[in-house]
Amino acid sequence: MDPEKDIQMMRQALREAQKAYEEGEIPVGAVITIGDRIIARGHNQVERLNDPTAHAEIIALTSAFNFLGSKYLPDATLYVTVEPCLMCAGALYWSKIGRVVQGTADPKNGYLHTCGDNNPFHPKTVLTRDVMMEECATLMKSFFQSKR
Repeated sequence: MDPEKDIQMMRQALREAQKAYEEGEIPVGAVITIGDRIIARGHNQVERLNDPTAHAEIIALTSAFNFLGSKYLPDATLYVTVEPCLMCAGALYWSKIGRVVQGTADPKNGYLHTCGDNNPFHPKTVLTRDVMMEECATLMKSFFQSKR
């Protein structure tokens, strides 16, 4: 695990989150990498698609599966700006993704709210938390303040 690479890739996920913000979506962004290559990107599109499952992680996972022609991602890393919800954690579990790197926590809707300290990911998935936490949290706070 390379902290500099984690920051570089989280910046890419933040770009995706900014797209969601500009589209009036909750600003969550995700990228999936294998090695140093981004193979998939996603940002929330729930409002655009009228689909409560169109979370950044799901969009990115579907794109990665299609790119690789595989339903498993053991060599991949997901960088996501906000702690995945339980639905996304379940999809990540089934993908057998190798690593999840998250930016900031989501105490209201994140998997920890439902699962507590129980790991919702595949047993081989490595989790890294709080990468660029302040930047990721600031974007979320800014979005919700603009809605009030």
